[in-house]
Amino acid sequence: MTDQADDLRRSAYDALTRTLLRDEHLDVEVARGGLHVRGRLFAFLDGAELVVRLPEARAAELQEREVATTFDVVEHTNRNWVRVSDWHLWPEMAREAHQYVGHPPLGGES
Repeated sequence: MTDQADDLRRSAYDALTRTLLRDEHLDVEVARGGLHVRGRLFAFLDGAELVVRLPEARAAELQEREVATTFDVVEHTNRNWVRVSDWHLWPEMAREAHQYVGHPPLGGES
C-alpha cells in the first residue's frame, strides 16, 4: 500500500473518531488503541482496516457478501470481530458496532 493510501485511511479513521467523539450521546472514548463505549472496545484500526465487533450473524453475513473478512487473534478466529477494508463503510460499521457493544443484552446491565 502506498503512503498516500495509508494517509487516506488514517485520515478516514481520524475523521470517524472525531465524529463519534463530538456526539455526546454516544459516550465514545479513545483508549487502549481503539474506540470504546461504556469501557468496552467496539472498533479499532489495524493496519489499513477497521476492525469492529458485531453480532455473530451480522459478522457472518458481511463476510458472506465479501464486505468484511475474519479477524484472527493468535490462531483463534473470533466470530464477532471482522475487518472492513473499504473506508467508505467505516462510519456505518462503527455505528453498528457501537450500538451492539454499547447496549447490554436483555437482562444484562439493565
